[in-house]
Amino acid sequence: MTLLAPPDSEPRPALAGRREWTALGVLMLPLLLVSMDVSILYFAIPSISADLRPGATQQLWILDTYGFVLAGLLVTMGALGDRVGRRRMLLGGAALFGVASVAAAYAHTPGALIGARALLGVAGACLMPATLALIRVLFPDPAQRAKAVTLWTSVMASGISLGPVVSGALVEHFWWGSVFLINLPAMALLLVLGPLLLPESKGAAATGRFDLLSAALSLASLLTLVGGIKELAKNGWAPLPALAVLLGLLLAGVFLRRQTRLAHPMIDLGLLRNRAYGGSVLVNLLAMAATVGFAVFLTQYLQSVLGQSPFEAALWSLVPTGGVLVAAPAAAGLAGKIDRAYVMAGGFLLSAAGFAWLGAVDRATPLWVVLVGSAVYAGGLVSAMTLANELALGAAPPERAGAAAAVLESGQELGGALGMAVLGAVGAAVYTSAMPASAPAAARETLGGALDSSGAVLDAAREAFVSAMSGAAVGAAALMATAAVLSLVLLRTRPGHEAR
Repeated sequence: MTLLAPPDSEPRPALAGRREWTALGVLMLPLLLVSMDVSILYFAIPSISADLRPGATQQLWILDTYGFVLAGLLVTMGALGDRVGRRRMLLGGAALFGVASVAAAYAHTPGALIGARALLGVAGACLMPATLALIRVLFPDPAQRAKAVTLWTSVMASGISLGPVVSGALVEHFWWGSVFLINLPAMALLLVLGPLLLPESKGAAATGRFDLLSAALSLASLLTLVGGIKELAKNGWAPLPALAVLLGLLLAGVFLRRQTRLAHPMIDLGLLRNRAYGGSVLVNLLAMAATVGFAVFLTQYLQSVLGQSPFEAALWSLVPTGGVLVAAPAAAGLAGKIDRAYVMAGGFLLSAAGFAWLGAVDRATPLWVVLVGSAVYAGGLVSAMTLANELALGAAPPERAGAAAAVLESGQELGGALGMAVLGAVGAAVYTSAMPASAPAAARETLGGALDSSGAVLDAAREAFVSAMSGAAVGAAALMATAAVLSLVLLRTRPGHEAR
């Protein structure tokens, strides 16, 4: 008598081998540098200003152009990569990133540097979605993909933190252009090893016509929306940035409506309605809002309250990444044993606890207490974000991996801008209410406006700023608690079903 084993409902995906893991290491190079370039000019801008003599507006454009262009083109480049090939998009982006880096390093005018930074943003928009989309192709097995996405998220977060440290070290020993030239060896290595290790992949719509109007609408909506929110966060309420936010929302509505009418849309709106994907985009947006919105306060606390130099502050700001290195792998391991929605909710609650810890900080609090609280919130937050990234990527069909990765990353960019606006407004309100009415007007508005004041006013401003930072921390804790609830409501797997 022959016993027949019950057939598997689904064949097990092929496991990645040494080649695929080596390819992942190669993919991390451009990701690290693209994320570092967001913050790489923090210490280089004084040297650039002394050399190129940019005006105040030009200096802002030198700092912001890269991030604006990157955010505005993510969706377009992700969708284009699905059509022309993700590896081709990655390698083209690497070549352009190298050329733009040389142009930025040897720029002789502010305008030339702004143009080079814009080209770097275009190249970064080619690279970032392609790295995440290729992970979807390289690692079909969910368990291996989870580990790969954990590394992707950790490298991206580390790059933003490393940017100021690297720029400070380079500017201390070399001229400011060196902060751009460090990109060249990594991009050259990617161009050599990429064709050997990375597979080419395209989406099902590779033969479809690319809709240029959709690309223009996507770029215009994200640029105006993110730009308007950042201006409101920097300077408070003003009619022009508020109008930019409204215009961005209207253009986004036109863009989404157009996608419903196209045979080959840039964004699959059905995917956004999928709970696993849409929910992951939403909680990731909240996570970035808390991260970016609070980081502004922590940086200013280290420098303007504790009196640290910018480079010293940047080094101390790396300490919380220790929490990430411990928590992210632990969360990935737990997600293989229990419903990942519970693990994500736990990560967000851990992050909320870290922020709540920082909500109790005052002038007498030792630095190590602040750093421990920061490590707790960073570890919980990045752990949850890693699982959200992996869940979203797994929910997206392989043929839409580039566009899906781009939407996820665009949500993170938008979340960062919203966090600066919302938590910045909370902190500003607390700071203003805590300052004595007798203080000069500039000192009552910001801590920076009080740095040239007398000892009593400066001491009051520092006290008020610590209160403002505590208020922002409480706001961030509320955002993380909301993300924990949304994780359970939207992402919990129902018996016999995947989250949809």
